[in-house]
Amino acid sequence: MTTTLSPDTARQIVPPEDRYASELAFLAAYDDGPRPPAWRLTPRAVVTFVMGSDGRALRLPEGAEAPEGVPRRLVVEGKFVGDRALVERCVVTLAGERGLLLVGEPGTAKSLLSELLSAAVCGTSGLVVQGTAGTTEDQLKYGWNYALLLAQGPSRTALVPSPVLTAMTRGGIARVEEVTRCLPEVQDALVSLLSERRIAVPELSGSEDALAHAAPGFNLIATANLRDKGVSEMSAALKRRFNFETVGPIPDLDAETALVRSQARASVERAGAPFKVDEAVLEALVVAFRDLREGRSAEGWEVERPSTVMSTAEAVSVAGALGLAAAYFPGDRDVLGLLPGHLLGVVRKDDPADAARLRGYWDGPVRRRAEQGSATWRTLWDLRTVLEG
Repeated sequence: MTTTLSPDTARQIVPPEDRYASELAFLAAYDDGPRPPAWRLTPRAVVTFVMGSDGRALRLPEGAEAPEGVPRRLVVEGKFVGDRALVERCVVTLAGERGLLLVGEPGTAKSLLSELLSAAVCGTSGLVVQGTAGTTEDQLKYGWNYALLLAQGPSRTALVPSPVLTAMTRGGIARVEEVTRCLPEVQDALVSLLSERRIAVPELSGSEDALAHAAPGFNLIATANLRDKGVSEMSAALKRRFNFETVGPIPDLDAETALVRSQARASVERAGAPFKVDEAVLEALVVAFRDLREGRSAEGWEVERPSTVMSTAEAVSVAGALGLAAAYFPGDRDVLGLLPGHLLGVVRKDDPADAARLRGYWDGPVRRRAEQGSATWRTLWDLRTVLEG
């Protein structure tokens, strides 16, 4: 038996401009203060959209007309768990004429933050180029419809704009994901674009379309991972065109646990299953990830860090897998008993020798917590043989 999805639920991931359309419309009416050219929201409203209203219900000012289908009172959901000051600096950068580069370890929500900022500023997060070793300069500038090119010769009609060029002409925000995965010569195509705010089209020389100028409001957000392999160093010239902001792991255990719970629940419920993972299991999962990530437990015990990045995103993936196992194979096995195997799979991704480091973690903090009387950690200690596989 198959399940037929309605058009509204036929997307695995809904972009933020659609998922939070009511919030964006509400904030546009709520804050009518000064805003940079072409921005949908004020800078203050952009920060509120990203960080939320701290559980407070915001009310539209007297005399402000509520958009159709939007309530006059609304609690804005927090979407990014991190430093509010960092988000404010990002917004100030975008309001100026410098690009924004979000750097950090994999899984720290850099892409999520760039999507949220783009959706709030220009109404779309879809003007994006995914950086890879195969990314070409055409994907950052423009290409051609070769059928029209052969039939008509070089013309504005035959030109196929890149997402970056589209953002320039609209006065929107373009995104370049994993910019350091692009080859250096491709990265350098961004230098003149960010400094001169225009793209030359020499094939159309002699016409008014030979130069594509950036409309007011245009800017660019790029992301880069600090610990990824297979990346290219950025040139000094390109670095000078960006303001760098480092997005770090979530510092607070409770905040990270809440995020893992909500994201894992959402992924399991999208699969049509209930989320039935105990709080004790989730907390043990997040604590283990944090210990291995930081190289030290909360108690101060030393932990040998694996080479794999133990990111929050990876923790969400494991929690989601536990949730699906609990839903689809109920009663077969205690969900906590599945945790060691999933952790082993995570740490082996980059270096098989990391399995020994995980066993060392079991022989250290896990054993000591079990000896202190924790039932959860006692169960995990009893499962150490799983790590020998």
